Amino acid sequence: MELADLTAVDLVAGYRAGTVSPVEATEAVLARIEAREPQLHALYAHDAASARSAAKQSEARWHAGEPLGPIDGVPLTLKENIATRGTPVPLGTAATALTPAAADAPAAARVRESGAVLLAKTTMPDYGMLTSGLSSFHTATRNPWDLSRTPGGSSAGAAAAAASGYGPLHVGTDIGGSIRLPAGWCGLVGLKPSFGRVPVDPPFLGRAAGPLTRTVADTALLMSVLSAPDTRDHLSLPPEAVDWSAVEPALDGLRVGLHLDPGVGLPVDPEITAAVTAAARAFESAGAIVEPLQPFLTRELLDGLDVFWRVRAWSDLLAIPEDRRARVLPYISEWAAGAATTSGVDTYRGFACIDRISVAALRATAPYDVVLSPVCAVPAPPFDHASPTNDPARPFEHIPFTVPYNMSGQPAVALNCGYTTDGIPIGLQIAGPRFADAAVLRAATAYERLRPEQRAWPF
Repeated sequence: MELADLTAVDLVAGYRAGTVSPVEATEAVLARIEAREPQLHALYAHDAASARSAAKQSEARWHAGEPLGPIDGVPLTLKENIATRGTPVPLGTAATALTPAAADAPAAARVRESGAVLLAKTTMPDYGMLTSGLSSFHTATRNPWDLSRTPGGSSAGAAAAAASGYGPLHVGTDIGGSIRLPAGWCGLVGLKPSFGRVPVDPPFLGRAAGPLTRTVADTALLMSVLSAPDTRDHLSLPPEAVDWSAVEPALDGLRVGLHLDPGVGLPVDPEITAAVTAAARAFESAGAIVEPLQPFLTRELLDGLDVFWRVRAWSDLLAIPEDRRARVLPYISEWAAGAATTSGVDTYRGFACIDRISVAALRATAPYDVVLSPVCAVPAPPFDHASPTNDPARPFEHIPFTVPYNMSGQPAVALNCGYTTDGIPIGLQIAGPRFADAAVLRAATAYERLRPEQRAWPF
């Protein structure tokens, strides 16, 4: 295995044993980026010189036996909307004034405190409101498994970077599926933690930050860093001593819901249904008790959420000067403008759907320790499509499996469970009760060991 493809767990073990150094690992990753970035367009604010400097400092700490934290010296990226001091935060759109950020956001502060080697920020679509790498600011990001396809979004660059070996650790954000959808389409592990588990700034209902990695163990390692408290997030959970390393699986007697019909949105592709069903049978063969879970999301609830998010987006667009507003990706402009005449009553009813979705998800999943489902009903669409429908009038038809867990605050992880006939990864989602992040990762670890052999990473 090439050095750039080593997991974070293996790199840290190598640093501790003195068999590999942060400088060597960083140079290997920088060479990988140089070779592949011209095709993928996954990075923003890539700074090789800063990464090399950080790697040398880490190497000195390891030689002295004084690493700063669990990921000292590990190459890492942060999604572009996670502020890093001194770097502008475009939010994926050409409409943003490029003002350097005054301070590190919580996730950035935590990884720096742990000594990680920050390679770059990663791309995202305008305002993070697309399941795509299409952007008015960045060149469209491509899926490493098939350059004609999107990696998904909005953590588009993070997923493309992870699948291509731009280091083992990547941090994304998720308000409707933005970690899990690209993880599913790129064959990765992507965790949306329980709401408030990882502090974010600014906080918002349903918004989470979490890891995109190639292994569950690396996701757990990164969560041990990201979940540290930060007072800037007034919605974050109280500090809790979660043992993120304790992810040994135990499936015997586990109560598993199998959710194959979301009740609304795009029809589920037969290949995806077959792959997720096979995953459920693997759980069953290991002693789990698998039962079907009936649909709980409705057309009314999904459309209501769309109304509220359109109003929010339209409000944000109206707050910027007209000349800059004109630079927003046309798909996003058209989608947001659909709220221009929305009444206050309809806005409130849309907002109320957040709570109604939350209640529906919690009640439906309550009988189970975990729930298995597809991440998305369809494979990755073309790279230049904003969404699977590519229609701003039908923007959320692909998120019925993912968005309920943002609204309910439940943890949910995506990982690969197979491939389409065209060779595109198929994502399995494992969701659990609120705050049961470690239990979700244990189930993911178990499946990681049960699933068929994985194909080689692309390129």
